[in-house]
Amino acid sequence: MANFSSERRHATRLRAWVMAAAALAAIAPLHVSPAHAFLGRPVLFAAIGNATKAPNGWLQLCATGAEECKPEADQARDVTLTPDLLQQLYEINKYVNDRVQWTSDAELYGKAERWAYPLDRGDCEDMVLLKRRLLAKAGWPLGALLITVVEERGHEKERHAVLTVRSDRGEMILDNLTPEILFWYETSYRYLSRQSAADPNVWVSFNSAQAKPVTDLAPLPLPPPLGISLGIKP
Repeated sequence: MANFSSERRHATRLRAWVMAAAALAAIAPLHVSPAHAFLGRPVLFAAIGNATKAPNGWLQLCATGAEECKPEADQARDVTLTPDLLQQLYEINKYVNDRVQWTSDAELYGKAERWAYPLDRGDCEDMVLLKRRLLAKAGWPLGALLITVVEERGHEKERHAVLTVRSDRGEMILDNLTPEILFWYETSYRYLSRQSAADPNVWVSFNSAQAKPVTDLAPLPLPPPLGISLGIKP
C-alpha cells in the first residue's frame, strides 16, 4: 500500500511538471535586448570525437524502460533559436534549479550513482533529466537536448552533468550551478562525453582541441522574470 501511495504521488508530481512545461510553452513573445545580444554571439559548435561508453547511470535508467531512451523519427531536427525560445530555456532552467534541492544519490538511494527523475531533491544528473523532459514536452526535439558529462578544469575526476541544447545559433549549456545560459565555449568546463544527436543511446567523446572565438565576450544580463504562476507547490 505504501509503495502504491508513493508511486501515485510521484505520478501526480510528474504530471505537474508536464503542466508547467505546457505553461512555459504558451508564454507570450518577449523580445528583450539581452536575448537579441545573446543571439548575436559567434556560432561555433564543439568538435566531437569517436563513440564512447554511455554512463552507467544512463544504462540503468534505460533498462527500466524510460521512454526518453528511444530514438525518435525527427531525433536530429535542428531548432531555429528565437528570443521566445531562449526565454523558454531561461525559465525552465531556473524553474528546475529553484525547485530541486541538490541531494546526493548516497543520501537519497544509498548508492553512489543512480539517475532518476527528481521530485524535490536530486543531483545534477537528475536535474538534467527533468530539464530534458520538460523541454521535450514543450516541443523541443530530443536530438537537440543532449546530456553531457564535464569536469571543472583543475578538478579532474570530479564529474558533473549539464544539458547541451543544440540550435542553429550553436550549443548552449543549462547548468544547475548557475541561472545563466552560456554557450559551451563560455564555460570553464572540460567536455568529456555527451549523447549523439541522432540516437540518445549513442554517446560520443569530445576532441581534445576545441576552437574558441577570437574575441573576448562580455557577460550578458539575465532577462527579467515573467512573473507567471505555474501552479506547482514547492
